[in-house]
Amino acid sequence: MAHLRPGRRLGLAIPVALSLTASLGFLPAAASAAGAEPVADAAEFAYVVNTSGTDHRTIASVKRAISAAGGSVVAGYDRIGVIVAHSAAPDFGTAIRAVPGVRSAGATRTAPLAAAGTTTEGAAEYLTGARAARTAAAAGEGEEPLEAEQWDLRAIGADRAARIDPGSRDVTVAVIDTGVDDTHPDLAPNFSRSQSANCAGGKADTSEGAWRPYTTEDYHGTHVAGEIAAARNGVGVAGVAPGVRVSAINVSDPDNGLFYPESVVCAFVFAADHGVEITNNSYYVDPWLQNCVDDPDQRAIVDAVNRAQLYAQKKGTLHVAAAGNYNHDLDADAIVDEFSPDDSTPVPRTVDPHECLKVPTQLPGVVAVSATGANDEKSYYSSYGKGVIDVAAPGGDWLYQIPDTPSKDGRILSTMPDDQYAYVQGTSMATPHAAGVAALLKSEHPGASPARLRALLKAQADDTPCPASYDQDGDGTQDAVCRGGRHGNGFYGAGIVDALRAVK
Repeated sequence: MAHLRPGRRLGLAIPVALSLTASLGFLPAAASAAGAEPVADAAEFAYVVNTSGTDHRTIASVKRAISAAGGSVVAGYDRIGVIVAHSAAPDFGTAIRAVPGVRSAGATRTAPLAAAGTTTEGAAEYLTGARAARTAAAAGEGEEPLEAEQWDLRAIGADRAARIDPGSRDVTVAVIDTGVDDTHPDLAPNFSRSQSANCAGGKADTSEGAWRPYTTEDYHGTHVAGEIAAARNGVGVAGVAPGVRVSAINVSDPDNGLFYPESVVCAFVFAADHGVEITNNSYYVDPWLQNCVDDPDQRAIVDAVNRAQLYAQKKGTLHVAAAGNYNHDLDADAIVDEFSPDDSTPVPRTVDPHECLKVPTQLPGVVAVSATGANDEKSYYSSYGKGVIDVAAPGGDWLYQIPDTPSKDGRILSTMPDDQYAYVQGTSMATPHAAGVAALLKSEHPGASPARLRALLKAQADDTPCPASYDQDGDGTQDAVCRGGRHGNGFYGAGIVDALRAVK
């Protein structure tokens, strides 16, 4: 998943039964989705097996059953009752679901293990030397050399907030993504190696540099990290919270770039166990854009990831996630998912987004973020939904919202591997702006729980009403319909995040 195609990511619009479900409880049965037991000749698949209890006897019994059914245990997260297993047995899923002590189990992919869902909209445009020189010449006193291009910082008052409180070194935001190039001069000063790992495959690897991107094409996590915490050090750009620390948990499959459930489970547990205060999730868990809980495989994915993220919340970690780039109304009765499964052959299907969940965005307690452009309007690509979106933040819009910057580029400028910089847009870019503001709030309120921090993030946001019209391309047809009032609506949730209000 070097996910560069349009859109992958929600918040409160979840079935009541799921909201009230404990981390080890049943998920609701509903929705509509076609799922099937993987069929392949001697091909090995990955599975998540979720137990009905976390006691030693239950866990040990299920692990023995996995072996007896022709599987092998890759990793066991006994505290949350999630086991990652591999098996080439064609009926492994069916067999293991019938085992006493198993609550849910399913394949995490529809293609065999190798022989994207980030929320970036379009390809990156690298900053040229000539443009960098022009931008540096336009920098004001006390600004970073490329800050004149960062309309997004000014839009949420992050430039002024940094002069009051740039954030605490005691706060870490973990970027769960494609890895981070911690050698970048704008990231090295604030990078936390002890809170970084590679979780691809479901088991944490903390060896030196394991958290870094595999290639320069896996730039997504590095760009996100710069938006959160690029240092104010006289080099390049600045982050929303330039005084906090940032870490990297690489969950990208090295063969296809996808973000599989077992990798994300590993990431949430690792973040929680290593004292991370906030995670940034600019992706959706592959291979399903929306996971329908009446399908046994997708149900197991929701169950496993939900257990992991709830575990992290209980240990004090707030999760911030992107809404997605398909301009979907996530509070609609139905949306068309044309992209799932994305690891084999997609089969278009119509799903109810209240029952078929975008993971991790629609899980309980996760902050869902929509994207805005330089005019504080919803970005043309950003998904939305009343009761779904918690807050909005700058993600860029190069088609309809042009900023007054030297380049007039409406995308977000940030760090890239190999000491470079580039413009990128998407709800992937909005999410780190919200995570950065959350980090500033955590710095101001160090004792705030994830629930309190989420409430503070919504409380400090600038109320933004629905537009009278949303006909971006001027063809006379509304491109999206915003429902709700000034203090809470489908486009902006509680409003656009405000870094200056966060530190005041």
